[in-house]
Amino acid sequence: MAGLDIGGYEQRPDWPKMGPALLIAACLILATQTAHWPPRRSGGTDSDRELEVEIENAIHLAGRVLSTLVSRKQSIFPQKKEPWFVPNGEDVPG
Repeated sequence: MAGLDIGGYEQRPDWPKMGPALLIAACLILATQTAHWPPRRSGGTDSDRELEVEIENAIHLAGRVLSTLVSRKQSIFPQKKEPWFVPNGEDVPG
């Protein structure tokens, strides 16, 4: 990169590696929320809509929990080094 040198590295959460954790958390929430439901036949619009609502709720809750954990306990998640850059004097108008 012209005009920039790597000034160092910051440890940050590796978001792509956390996707499976979010999926598993949402599925667990969905399973606990729907465990008390009686068996249903597929294809009914009412039951499909109820399931959609529960899926959205599970995704929302899992996202909130993950977001809170990342903001408070970043170190428990996979990390990656991201470089930060500083100008090196090249290509700088003078």
